[in-house]
Amino acid sequence: QVRLEVSGGGSVEAGGSLTLSCVGSGYGGRHYGFSDYTMGWFRQGSGPQREGVAAIDSDGTPTYGDFVKGRFTISRDNAKNLVTLQMNDLKPEDTGKYVCAAVSLWPGNKTPIEALGLLGYLDTEGQGTLVTVSS
Repeated sequence: QVRLEVSGGGSVEAGGSLTLSCVGSGYGGRHYGFSDYTMGWFRQGSGPQREGVAAIDSDGTPTYGDFVKGRFTISRDNAKNLVTLQMNDLKPEDTGKYVCAAVSLWPGNKTPIEALGLLGYLDTEGQGTLVTVSS
C-alpha cells in the first residue's frame, strides 16, 4: 500500500522559516515508482478549499503557486523517496494545513499546481501538517 509520511511544520513568527518533508513508501513492484510521479504540496486554511503550493515533476522541474513569489523551494531525492519544501519569509497568510501529494499520472489538461488544488487529480495524499505563522 502506498503511503506518504509527512514531518515538519510547527509555529513560527512572521519572517521565519520551516521545512516540511514527505517520504513515500510502497512504491515500485506492482505500483508505479515514486520517481514516476509529479510530487507536490497543497494547503488548506480554515475551510475545505485547497490551494496548490509547489510541485516538482519527475525530471526535477519545480513550479509554484503565484503567492509563493520566490519564498519557497521544493526539491526531491528519488533515491530516498523524499520530497522537501523549504519555506522562508513566512507570512501569517501562509497559516494552514499543508498536505503532501502525488499528482495523478493522467491529470488531463491541468497543470501540477492546478491539480494540487482540485479533488480528483491526485493519486495519493499524505496526512497534513499544521503550519502556524504569527504576526
